[in-house]
Amino acid sequence: MDDFADLRGKKALVTGAAEGIGFAIAEKLIRYGCEVIIHDKDDADKCIKALVALGVSGDYSQSFFIADFENPEAIESILDKLHDIDILILNASTQVRADFEEISREDFDRQVNTNFWSTVRLIQASLDYMKTKCWGRVITIGSVQEIKPHPQMAIYAGLKAATANVVKNLAVQFARYGITVNNVSPGVILTSRNEEVLGVEEYAKKTLEKIPVQYFGKPEDCAGIVLLLSSQGGQYITGQTINCDGGMSL
Repeated sequence: MDDFADLRGKKALVTGAAEGIGFAIAEKLIRYGCEVIIHDKDDADKCIKALVALGVSGDYSQSFFIADFENPEAIESILDKLHDIDILILNASTQVRADFEEISREDFDRQVNTNFWSTVRLIQASLDYMKTKCWGRVITIGSVQEIKPHPQMAIYAGLKAATANVVKNLAVQFARYGITVNNVSPGVILTSRNEEVLGVEEYAKKTLEKIPVQYFGKPEDCAGIVLLLSSQGGQYITGQTINCDGGMSL
């Protein structure tokens, strides 16, 4: 195992890890020796199936947790699970597609709580341990929409851009503790979230025309970048947004 990516002895939490990009990240970290705790919004069975697929053995109850980040109280209920996390991967998010004039307060609050407030609280809860250890990694999963916002996802895009700004802010504050803070921004990735819209031939064709490499990404395409940022190999990278979008943001 290459020393730069040796994560043995490290513990990571990956939110939204029962499928898609989160699952690919968890799989990659485990392959390099990391102990990984996965999170899902509301489905314990999905978590257990994911852990089996990841090759995790033993007491599954200690390897996952359920929390719906749309609910601030649910966020608070799991903060004690972050007392010994070395690597925090903030992947869970929700999208609401709506014309700007039709955005409701309920839809706004759902996205703010899940996509932004949960990020703030989980980072806050993780910092003490990382500071004590003088080592830590915080990685948010953003979106190409930080640069090229979708017209029906104004709030989602705005919150992703806000998170990328917070990443810069925190990177400066906590670098002296050996903590790096970075943001990985995927483009159009083949996940269940995009399955329906990309199943519409005309929409898929128009979307593909915006991507210079001319194909959609896979969850695994994001995992390698996260591995680098989680490891010693990425120790000199902080406060950055790294796009994984086939050139879509250009």
